[in-house]
Amino acid sequence: MNIPPISLAALTWAGAASGTTAQSWRIGTVLAARPLGVNPQGLLVLQIGALTVEADVSHSQLPAQFQVRVLSLGAQPQLEVLSQTADPTFQRMLRERLPQQNGYTPLLSTLSALAQRPALRQLPTDVRTALAVLEQALRTPAEITRGDGLREAIRRSGLFFESRLLQPRPGQTAPPTDDWKGALLRLAALLDRRAPPPPPPDRGDAAPPLLQRSLQAQPRLPLPLPALAGDDDVAQLLRRLHGDVKAALARIEVAQLDASAHPASAWVVEVPLLGKDGHDVLQIKLELGTDTVDGGKGWTLGFALDLPPLGPVQGELQLHEPRLSVRLWAERIETAQKLERQFTPLRQRLAACGVLLDQLSCQVGIPHPPGSGALLLKAMA
Repeated sequence: MNIPPISLAALTWAGAASGTTAQSWRIGTVLAARPLGVNPQGLLVLQIGALTVEADVSHSQLPAQFQVRVLSLGAQPQLEVLSQTADPTFQRMLRERLPQQNGYTPLLSTLSALAQRPALRQLPTDVRTALAVLEQALRTPAEITRGDGLREAIRRSGLFFESRLLQPRPGQTAPPTDDWKGALLRLAALLDRRAPPPPPPDRGDAAPPLLQRSLQAQPRLPLPLPALAGDDDVAQLLRRLHGDVKAALARIEVAQLDASAHPASAWVVEVPLLGKDGHDVLQIKLELGTDTVDGGKGWTLGFALDLPPLGPVQGELQLHEPRLSVRLWAERIETAQKLERQFTPLRQRLAACGVLLDQLSCQVGIPHPPGSGALLLKAMA
């Protein structure tokens, strides 16, 4: 069992960036760590890899020696404390995929750029068909605003691809052509035949979809994509697409591996959407709560979405039938005001469905809470 991630904030990287230390701090890298003592300010001094950091945490919360895995880089790199009893095969698989994963927005932007190239019609039929199947696997906003549509979007998100293969529905094709991971695998196999996959770059812009992390919206990339050098623009876009597809597959597998390491009561699901004038990504965290007083189960659904007209928006819905609590957050004040103007019709619709609304609020600013049970360290080099 893994302990949820430790957030390291305010690390000073200037001294490490010029040496080999920076090379060791890469996503997926496992580093040795140990407490060194307590400084005069009462902060715990830790040795993590080649860096010495200070952290505001009790010495008793950490073992004498342990390992951490780098989950993300940046101003606040995320580290996960690894259990000594963790499955080594699982750890190896996750460690391999973490440096390869990236968010869906680069892939979706490349698909949009390819669709605008007339030369795309000259590609082999099987590649064009695979691209069409991938496009058809995208959900639309109209679909996910219905309960059955959202349920089906989650089911086709790729997270449950293998279980769908093992338990096909009557009349379902094998493999299912409407599944996001299935469509990615088909396209990846065809691109692999054309050329070797490009080496995975250092990915630090999209945090991996892990249960212990807070939700993170994926904004659209600006279009059009920067001009590519050379005459064969489509060939270069296909090479970029090849890398984006591999990164998206690694991202799905990270989420699948993470879900397999926890009881089947929580999932992080990402649904690519064919939005207005572009593509968007809906991130969802589903958690099955504890038994309620009347013997039922409570559900928590969190979501994160970044739409160009609205900016980043997050929400959390807690359902203990028939009672519901809804909390929303918007980065922009004008977006919060737009959402609040929809509260009255929302209350009326919920009341018509027999739902008792305990809370409905919208706050300005995006929350960045730790994951469930996370141990926080405010550290500095």
